[in-house]
Amino acid sequence: METIFTLQAFMLHTKNITYVLMVAALIGITGFWLFLTEHDDE
Repeated sequence: METIFTLQAFMLHTKNITYVLMVAALIGITGFWLFLTEHDDE
């Protein structure tokens, strides 16, 4: 892992992690919604 020396580098790193987590959450919520609304045609 990189050593972070400046506040700017720390803020950029945490913002990037937040964006990655937001995308993963949106994909997960979309998949869960599709799973819940799936219809079983018998």
